[in-house]
Amino acid sequence: MSVKPYVLTERGIVRYEQVTYPMEERGLQFGDGVYEVVRLYSGAYIWLREHLDRLYRSAAAIRLSVPFGCEELIERLEELRRLNDVQEDAILYLQVTRGSFPRNHAFPAEKRPNLYAYIQPMARKTEEMAHGVRAILTKDVRWEYCYIKSLNLLPNVLAKQEAVERGAFEAIFHRDSVVTEGSSSNIFLVKNETVYTHPATERILNGIVRMKVKQFCAELDIPLVEEAFSTNDLAEADELFLTSTTSAIIPIIQVDETVIRNGEPGAVTKALQAAYRQATQPATKTI
Repeated sequence: MSVKPYVLTERGIVRYEQVTYPMEERGLQFGDGVYEVVRLYSGAYIWLREHLDRLYRSAAAIRLSVPFGCEELIERLEELRRLNDVQEDAILYLQVTRGSFPRNHAFPAEKRPNLYAYIQPMARKTEEMAHGVRAILTKDVRWEYCYIKSLNLLPNVLAKQEAVERGAFEAIFHRDSVVTEGSSSNIFLVKNETVYTHPATERILNGIVRMKVKQFCAELDIPLVEEAFSTNDLAEADELFLTSTTSAIIPIIQVDETVIRNGEPGAVTKALQAAYRQATQPATKTI
């Protein structure tokens, strides 16, 4: 997948090949920054404002200035989309760091953040959404502030790689057997037609699609309880599914050696997938 030719930076929109940052860049050297990933369907942003609201919350949590105000940033991202003539399904990657300064752990006195955003084509995960995926369990060794969408993703990377090497789609984190979330997703369990998910504490990232699932459940009169469940509960689950910006809503049909609901996506998951399709119209034609 190739990146579209125009990129938004703190200096404005430039060609991809013109984007260069010094070796002493705090995002590179310290992971000192935040990011967002926004879905585009048929060339249209999906829930852009919600993603940007979270970007500013994450930035505020680490005392980081974003170069543009929210409304101006929306305008610039729309211009980026138009210049790149995006018509297909894609993602926007947006990153803000504390800038380029001589290496020092303490914050630089001057506020001069770096920002870049690019668009990359990405097809929908239609097979996974229709048939479900396998997942593995792994210990959650991340820091205490997972609600901040920061650049510090090494534990997530290692967990995802473990999943890949074991032939699975996702790794499910747990702390003392309590399921928190996936390496790049939120996790939901269905039991007796009630949906359960870990509450939006500092221990998880409150995903945008996670927030929308809460809304869909309310609209469909499906009970949703923000209550942590354990790894032992997985064997008794009627359904299990994950959500993320890049994956939408995907059934999980097996965790390690435990098969969920005879290995078939369930009715509650399918109803929420239908609500997702409806909510993202007219950009979403089919999933």
